[in-house]
Amino acid sequence: MNKNTIIAIVLSTIVVLASLILQPMLFPNTANNVAESENVTEETSAVKVEEEKKDLSLIVEDESDKNVEEQFFEITTKNAQIVLTNRGGDMISYKLLNHIDVDTKDGIQMVDNVSKTNRACAVAFGDVNSPINNEIFNVTHKDENVYFFTKSISIKKEDGSVSKIILGKRYTFDPESYVFKLDILIHGDDIENLVYTLRTSPQIGPHFDPKLNRYENRQFISFNGEKAKRQVISAKQFKSYNKDYLWNGIGGKYFVNLVVPLNPEKMDNSYYSTLINEENNYSNAQAICVRKPFSEDVEDSYYMYYGPREEKALKIFNVAENNSWKLSGLKLNECLNSNGWLGWLETILKWFMEVINKFVHNWGVSIIIMTILIKLLMFPFTKKQSLGTLKMQEIQPKIQAIQAKYKDNQQKLQQEMAKIYKDNGYNPMSGCLPMLVQFLILFAMYNLFNNYFEFRGSSFIPHWIEDLSSGDSIYTLKFDIPFFGNQVRILPFIYLASQLLFGKITGNGGTAAPGTSQAQMQMMMYVMPVMFFVMFYNAPSGLLLYWTVSNIFQMGQQIIINKTMKQKKAELAAKKNK
Repeated sequence: MNKNTIIAIVLSTIVVLASLILQPMLFPNTANNVAESENVTEETSAVKVEEEKKDLSLIVEDESDKNVEEQFFEITTKNAQIVLTNRGGDMISYKLLNHIDVDTKDGIQMVDNVSKTNRACAVAFGDVNSPINNEIFNVTHKDENVYFFTKSISIKKEDGSVSKIILGKRYTFDPESYVFKLDILIHGDDIENLVYTLRTSPQIGPHFDPKLNRYENRQFISFNGEKAKRQVISAKQFKSYNKDYLWNGIGGKYFVNLVVPLNPEKMDNSYYSTLINEENNYSNAQAICVRKPFSEDVEDSYYMYYGPREEKALKIFNVAENNSWKLSGLKLNECLNSNGWLGWLETILKWFMEVINKFVHNWGVSIIIMTILIKLLMFPFTKKQSLGTLKMQEIQPKIQAIQAKYKDNQQKLQQEMAKIYKDNGYNPMSGCLPMLVQFLILFAMYNLFNNYFEFRGSSFIPHWIEDLSSGDSIYTLKFDIPFFGNQVRILPFIYLASQLLFGKITGNGGTAAPGTSQAQMQMMMYVMPVMFFVMFYNAPSGLLLYWTVSNIFQMGQQIIINKTMKQKKAELAAKKNK
């Protein structure tokens, strides 16, 4: 690898990294611009829905305390099994029926990490630090999908006086949808600048250990109608988000809890929290929405999406005719993970892979086929880049002579070097474009394979690669190994072998130019692959499969290139001897 090639790699890397850093400022609204197939105009400025008439008299007439013990109410829809409690009128379980947690072998729990002081859909009066309501509520239900909780509550005001209000919480579940509706109704004769907060689930599944699973995380997500903010949150954080929003919530890699207020203009700051739950020492990942102060009765409605972070499940709420709630313009698909300005490339690659999968019906095979096709498309550029390196070796003595002659005159040096390049038909930047394209594809493929929902639970080879969204496994140890966990995997070792062999073939190909030291070659051939092996041991098997196949196929291409390079060198040697 000669000096100019190394410079090109460095410059290409800087360009990519700078683009990723500057993307939120320069391209704030490029993520996930997915075209809708339906020929319907989408509303994007606010939530559009045909609002039903609420009945505040339901809570005004029900001030007596009928229930004195905690009760639990189970609701089952097509998508979820839900459990409500009359303590606070909150949700303590929302288990997805169609998505299995590979660890528990049960449905994904969207209301995880529940405790006595923190539950899903909990309401607290006062600021964000106020405790949630823990009183036993009265409950009625019109049918199996509508539950109504009420409670008389006394609130101490700043002047020491007590204000008595009645809080009502009505849940309405749609048997066919991941969205349910929560109505908050408050009545009081002496309401003055009252504030309440509404919480998402304390944590969403699947349960994960951030020390071992570096490919899973939790994000705070907010959308204001134009652009989405996605903030990865680490443990022990509690921060305010003071921007306007149409919806916000908490997302994992594959699942998300979103809160969509019917009237977002009534909402104040939001907060996101990952404070440790002292009961089980497991970090929460929760959004807390603050309602603006009010001094009269309120009837607020929220649409809550608890489900997969999957495009086809989310985009139906862009068009009213596509969902039973008649919601439109929500753009919930803006919560999808994306590489920002590379989202367009991810979309192309995803479409390409989905077309392949329609024929082979196996996502692992689809990854292999797409990887090979991309390598075939890139081969002419890779070959040209390698031949350019050979050309650079050929003119290197002339360049060194010019550099020595004009070392004190940079302007003349640049002119003479440009003349040498022109006379020999060499463009020093010719290797940058294919290298940059490969970098872009690598970044896009990494994000796609690391977050593509369809890989979740998709088996490639039974009893080995059972789930392309997680690491392969052949045996589970009874203890954890630092940095590796307790799973014995084969694919990372195959990846390591392919990386080492590829480096060996590349190193023997004669492409290394003067200026590349033996130590640098050893670093690239041995140290870097071992580092990647440690980093990617627990990577999703779909991602490792792509890299492994890419290495193996590129080895074959490199053998062809090496043979061509050998012939070219022989021709040059024969030419010199004449």
